[in-house]
Amino acid sequence: MASSIKIRKIAEVLDAQIVCGDSFIDHEVDYAFASDLMSDVLTLDSEQVVLITGLTNIQTVRTAEMADINCIVFVRGKRVTPEMIEVANENNTVLIECQYSMFKTIGLLHEVGVTPVY
Repeated sequence: MASSIKIRKIAEVLDAQIVCGDSFIDHEVDYAFASDLMSDVLTLDSEQVVLITGLTNIQTVRTAEMADINCIVFVRGKRVTPEMIEVANENNTVLIECQYSMFKTIGLLHEVGVTPVY
């Protein structure tokens, strides 16, 4: 069974910066999925997922939109672009920038009870 966590808490745990989507930070996610392969993201059949990735381009935000993912954590200190923010705002997507590696990010979220998709 999935354990819900507020997006606000995800940012706190990761000591991360919410770049856009502030009005949605009290929404909850049930699962996490980490990948830099957007084709893998498109295979997901879960709701309320946070995507963890190091791939910072517009296709990441578009892929999340198609997969009904409303929260993306960008790891390894990657920075989002203004174009990514514009598309994320259009789709009510929260974008978070995190300095940690993908491995550490996943570990910290697992420690607070975030469940993997599979």
